[in-house]
Amino acid sequence: MQASQRELDTTLAALADPTRRAMLARLASGEATVNELAAPFAISQPAISRHVKVLVEAGLIVQRVDGTRRPCRLAPGGLDALDAYLAMLRNALEHNYRRLDRLLAAQRDRKDRDP
Repeated sequence: MQASQRELDTTLAALADPTRRAMLARLASGEATVNELAAPFAISQPAISRHVKVLVEAGLIVQRVDGTRRPCRLAPGGLDALDAYLAMLRNALEHNYRRLDRLLAAQRDRKDRDP
């Protein structure tokens, strides 16, 4: 399996969990500690820490050490593999739609010529 495919699989697996998606959405507004990320959830601190670990391992967030705090933030380029995959799908869809548009236009032209 190619590295980019593994990266995409890891990213998608991390994004599959609604808690992790909510954590990423929170981090989109700025850096937060693990405790701040845990605040809206009724789950244990160890469970939150496991979610953070998954996000870090997927390359979606980074943590830094600030004394006893470990603030998290979105990782630069964390969604690059997903962006590339979605761009490939968009391009394929656009190609298919253009082909369908040409087919429908040709069909209309034939119908207009042969009533």
